[in-house]
Amino acid sequence: MPPSTDAAARVGILTPSGMLGAGFTPESIERGLTLHPNVIAVDGGSTDSGPHYLGAGVAKTTAAAVGRDLRILLKAAATADIPLIVGSCGTSGTDSGVDWVAGIAEQIMTEEGLDLRIARIYSEQEPTFLKGELDAGRIHPLAPHGPLEPHTLESCTHIVGMMGHEPFVEAIRAGAQVVLAGRATDTALAAAVPLMLGMPAGPTWHAAKIVECGGQCTTDPRAGGVFATIDHSGFVIEPLDPANACTPISVAAHMLYETANPYRMREPAGTLDVSDATYTALDERRVRVEGSRFEPAGQHTIKLEGARVTGYETVSFTGIRDPYITAHIDRWAALLRVILTERVGQTLGLTDDDYGLDIRLYGHNAILEDIEPDSGPPREVGVMLLVNAPSQATATAIAKVANPLMLHLPLPEMEYLPSFAFATSPAETQRGAAYEFVLNHVVEVDSPTSMFRTQHSREVSHV
Repeated sequence: MPPSTDAAARVGILTPSGMLGAGFTPESIERGLTLHPNVIAVDGGSTDSGPHYLGAGVAKTTAAAVGRDLRILLKAAATADIPLIVGSCGTSGTDSGVDWVAGIAEQIMTEEGLDLRIARIYSEQEPTFLKGELDAGRIHPLAPHGPLEPHTLESCTHIVGMMGHEPFVEAIRAGAQVVLAGRATDTALAAAVPLMLGMPAGPTWHAAKIVECGGQCTTDPRAGGVFATIDHSGFVIEPLDPANACTPISVAAHMLYETANPYRMREPAGTLDVSDATYTALDERRVRVEGSRFEPAGQHTIKLEGARVTGYETVSFTGIRDPYITAHIDRWAALLRVILTERVGQTLGLTDDDYGLDIRLYGHNAILEDIEPDSGPPREVGVMLLVNAPSQATATAIAKVANPLMLHLPLPEMEYLPSFAFATSPAETQRGAAYEFVLNHVVEVDSPTSMFRTQHSREVSHV
């Protein structure tokens, strides 16, 4: 049965890992159940790996890994008779991602003889609806984006709205035992049940933020998940692995993660303020946090995420160990760009405006580029050529023009022909469609659940 909505003295959140499919030990979940959780909450997605997963509507996790984790969690939820909540299903929270995870869950339940009611919460948004909201002046940009244009909405392959805790609460109150949701804030899925059971908003949202990435708030992030116990004056957090530990520093430091301000964090319903929070070690592995506050928003907003195709990519990768070229690698890369551009124009009849080139020098400055502090010559360099063009055929043709240059291009003063090493054969790898994020905007809503659709596996009575 869903948890009672009567006010509780304490509420426990079991977070097995930072992401469904990342893996954890069955023993950690067994120990978590002995701590008497009221909910199991785990994130199912992220934008960390870029726009492809939203743009293409595919997951970055494999079904086998998701299924392995879900099997353990579904059995645990059934044993403890508590809800299991998964947010941002299928990495980006598209409708297909929700259905993908739900399909895996239903197959597992059939195999394990489990009878749990599933709620699917969909978060994809139609451009037509959003254009109406835009016309009504209810969509606003977040920095550094400017005003939204209607054609941007039309260009997106997928658009999702990022839900807060309210759709989860509504689904559980309607009798759902497993909630599989589209795009949601990482904290909303952990905050839903504690808020529903009467826990104060400040400690609840702060605890939800700390547990969002599982063991990342511990001294050994590889050791699995965490357990948070929220009460009316604060919360206690501890690792599920008895050999792992939380410290005041490891817990407080997590407020630095993915936040513009380490003291304040915005949710659809308001803002968490931890500027007066205190972190106290109860023992060598548990930390108590008090003093967190939550400021309700004057206007509830839903953040939009959208991705669109920017072209098609082909990549080629070669390795250079010639000491003269590695000592002058920046000049060599500039020469490669000049000669390749000339030859593409001569052979394919394309101008600079017809395609894009990105040359990355791994082992030299591929990550930091101009702000790389190490100015010494590298021993070896991996050269990645990434071509973006309106068609896959054009992108691959450009990469093929680059092939002899990435195999033997000398600097002008060299009296010999160097040889480099392609990483693969063929040297060109077609990556398919490339995507970019184009929405960083919020929609003003009158109801926190109005933009989301919930489908229950079967009709249940409301509680």
